[in-house]
Amino acid sequence: MAGVQENLFNDQQNGAMTTHFVVGKVAAVFFSSNDSFYKVLLVKVSEQNIDWHEDEIVVTGNFADIQEETTYRFTGRTVRHPKYGVQFQADNYQNQTPTSRSGLIAYLSGSDFPGLGKQTATRIVDTLGEDAIDKILADPKVLKPIGLRKGVQQTLIDTLRVNNGLEQTIIGLNAYGFGSRLAAAIYAKYQADTLNVIQENPYQLVEDIKGVGFKKADQIAAQLKIDPQADSRLRAALLTEINEVCSQNGDTYTTAKPLLAATLRLLEDARHVQVDPQKIADQLVELAKQNKVVGDDNRIYLRDLYEAEWRIAEHLKRLLDADADTDFKPRAIDSAIEHVAKASHLTYDDSQTTALREAISAHVFLLTGGPGTGKTTIIRGLVALFAELHDVSLDINQYKDKPFPILLAAPTGRAAKRMAETTNLPASTIHRLLGLTGREDGPEQPAKDLEGGLLIIDEMSMVDTKLFELLLQAVPSHMQVILVGDKDQLPSVGAGQVFHDLLQMPDLPQIELDTIYRQDDHSSIIPLAHAIKDGHLPDDFMINQPDRSFIACNAFQVNHIVEQVVSKAKQKGFTADQVQILAPMYRGAAGIDQLNTTVQNIFNPLKSAQQKHLTYNGQDFRVGDKVLHLVNSPEDNVFNGDIGKVVGIDLAKDPHNESKKDQLTIAFDQNEVTYQRSDWNRLTLAYSMSIHKSQGSQFKMVILPMVPQFSRMLQRNLLYTAVTRAEEMLIMLGESQAFERSVTNESVNRQTTLTKRLRQVISGETAVVTTDSDTSAAESTATVASTAATKVAANEPVAEAAKSTDPGPHRHVLTTELVTMGTVDPMIGMSGIKPQDFMPAAH
Repeated sequence: MAGVQENLFNDQQNGAMTTHFVVGKVAAVFFSSNDSFYKVLLVKVSEQNIDWHEDEIVVTGNFADIQEETTYRFTGRTVRHPKYGVQFQADNYQNQTPTSRSGLIAYLSGSDFPGLGKQTATRIVDTLGEDAIDKILADPKVLKPIGLRKGVQQTLIDTLRVNNGLEQTIIGLNAYGFGSRLAAAIYAKYQADTLNVIQENPYQLVEDIKGVGFKKADQIAAQLKIDPQADSRLRAALLTEINEVCSQNGDTYTTAKPLLAATLRLLEDARHVQVDPQKIADQLVELAKQNKVVGDDNRIYLRDLYEAEWRIAEHLKRLLDADADTDFKPRAIDSAIEHVAKASHLTYDDSQTTALREAISAHVFLLTGGPGTGKTTIIRGLVALFAELHDVSLDINQYKDKPFPILLAAPTGRAAKRMAETTNLPASTIHRLLGLTGREDGPEQPAKDLEGGLLIIDEMSMVDTKLFELLLQAVPSHMQVILVGDKDQLPSVGAGQVFHDLLQMPDLPQIELDTIYRQDDHSSIIPLAHAIKDGHLPDDFMINQPDRSFIACNAFQVNHIVEQVVSKAKQKGFTADQVQILAPMYRGAAGIDQLNTTVQNIFNPLKSAQQKHLTYNGQDFRVGDKVLHLVNSPEDNVFNGDIGKVVGIDLAKDPHNESKKDQLTIAFDQNEVTYQRSDWNRLTLAYSMSIHKSQGSQFKMVILPMVPQFSRMLQRNLLYTAVTRAEEMLIMLGESQAFERSVTNESVNRQTTLTKRLRQVISGETAVVTTDSDTSAAESTATVASTAATKVAANEPVAEAAKSTDPGPHRHVLTTELVTMGTVDPMIGMSGIKPQDFMPAAH
């Protein structure tokens, strides 16, 4: 292994360009990351070939357990840090100390080897020579003549193995070009086997390590001279393309021909080597045999998404079939509705009364409606109605030692906060409700079982397939579930369009609210939203209204106009929290990144050169800045889309900073979180944000630029979602053609089969059944893949393959359907016993 790493290191040194190096003794370790191998060192220079004339230099990079007063050789380049000046950025290193007799003796008698004094260390070196460490690692028996105590000898061997193994691993990972966080993640996964795994199959990283893509693994494979036709390469490319479809398009499956065609392009573009389409098809079948993908009709699924759709259908059927704790008579329900209305000083109209009556009578109920149609009124009414019918108190203080009977949740922290404010009851994110407290990029966790009688989920359009499966899995059969959302909003960021698909099922009780109640002060925003939903812009779209306006401009004028509008808003007393710029894309003259810088300098300008601020990824963070959290971090109770404010900046050089690290402290609605530099990639400025990230939130003033340069994003549900974020004022700017294109460009539904699964499981639509699911999936995939491979090679259209015989992940469970269809062998373990003998008497 050491030889392989030495070759990698020498390859770097023998490149076409001169390798810059610094040799020196580590005087101090200024910074050592807790969750990666990144370190900042002060090195006393003894040799170098860079333009440097000082005795010491700061060296940064990925290192194992660096020892102070130990000499290392660092290779890399000099860089100029905007705050700390010239540094040497090391891309690799070697330990230089144990190469002489005195160096070896000093190393072995150091603090790493308790029980080994200088005298014993001298004896080891005099006996074994200056290559003592290599000899000990190769064969520990060489230590026998030294006469060490057993415990001291074992400590010596173990420490040398750990130090040498970790150091060689980090040197190897550096040689492969991995950054600090990825190097730490890879080592955490494979430990001592890290380099062996990479050398045997670098494509394993694509499956196991979030952040390692196919192209990176393929670069390593090319370096290791792995055959471009290798099976592992083809499988990794297939998995990469399926994941791309699910993450970029939100689909839960893809189809065979585009999958094989995209995979072929990826493989051939990466190495410029022709690949046989049939070989890719063969590896698609192999992935099915390994249970990583499932073939069904002409659809190819990732296994977890395929099973998630089935389980959602099965859990919903479980809830629909469950016996209700209490069946209330219609007269009792109507009486309770009257009592709730009176207590709330409201008068429900016929549609609202119907919604309340049907929702409280159903085990599972779907409630949808656009802005101003009274969804919040119904949620409040259902909470009061449940309490009235079940004779429970809504005073949370009475439930200190037992669960509160009503659970309220939403996908984001801001949506949950709004839910809590409108009901005066606790509400949480779905992740928090389920007790999912790990990092988004960590191992999956089981959800905790829920307790209570009623569960209401708001903003259901944002809930993806995997999260909804976890939620339903945690719901006990006796619990009532009410799902609320706006079907015309953008679907979830993750795969699926759960709420849309559920609404396609007439077997699921549901109501769409369509009467507009909220038109305070003659609002023109809500009618605009409903016009957009119906596929047109109103006649007065470009005529300024008291609460909305349109400013015509091109993409290169957007930034200047936003600057003027925001400056005027600030003069009128609007705060950064009240003004929100929404844009479809990050890049470009009218993009989010440019607008963030512009608006930051209005609401929170840098007042002096001495003011504390931190720069990361092209953005400047200052105390008072409005920031957006970009991922789910349940361990900190902060979630994707949460908006916070920078309330503290600690610089590594600050005398009061005990951590000696640069860090940001962000205050969110629910708590404060301190971010080390390694977590700053989870943050961005939030003066301007994407429309997707704004879901679940509302703002007093929304500024919405739309220009033709956003062409691929201009869709009806995107514009509708943006407009419905505005509570009181909406300022639209850009080109009217861009708004018109958005309205007429109705978004294409995602490729999902949740509705199909619901029909099969809940409605009992006939499905062909097999008792050997894995064989069936592989055979189905083989048929589809082989046909598609032929067509891809010939560049011909692909015909639909034969129907799959795989009805879902639980086809081994005995059901009435399996019995009546006669597809289960009656010999289920006892001679003469048939499946019907185990069925209930009446169905």
